[in-house]
Amino acid sequence: MEEKFIRDIFYYKNYYPDFFTTLKPEVQRKFNWTLKLIATINRVPIKFFKHLKGTTGIYEIRVEVGSDIYRVFSFFDKGQLVVLVNGFQKKSQKTPKNEIELAEKLKKQYFHSPALHLADVCARNVHRGIS
Repeated sequence: MEEKFIRDIFYYKNYYPDFFTTLKPEVQRKFNWTLKLIATINRVPIKFFKHLKGTTGIYEIRVEVGSDIYRVFSFFDKGQLVVLVNGFQKKSQKTPKNEIELAEKLKKQYFHSPALHLADVCARNVHRGIS
């Protein structure tokens, strides 16, 4: 049975793919699994996908492999379109403020260039074809 995608997931600029390519294969597989989960189920557990308090609609995608924890920030556009931006390996309990500020800045750039942003993400759907 074919899975039904309820969300599209794209990345803005090259922050996500640049981060993704630095990861070990097992971490990449876990990110792919997590993104597919976000794309296909209605209520994603907050363990994997949650709104960051104190932000303007920034969401955190969380992946844990062994004792290592990784994060990718994202936001919504047009309802069910999830846009991925920066990622990092979390090394402490507190989320680095500079990473949150970068995500907020990228979100502003994305929405303040509407003619550009759709063209910039149109061919970058990251979850189709993930097995």
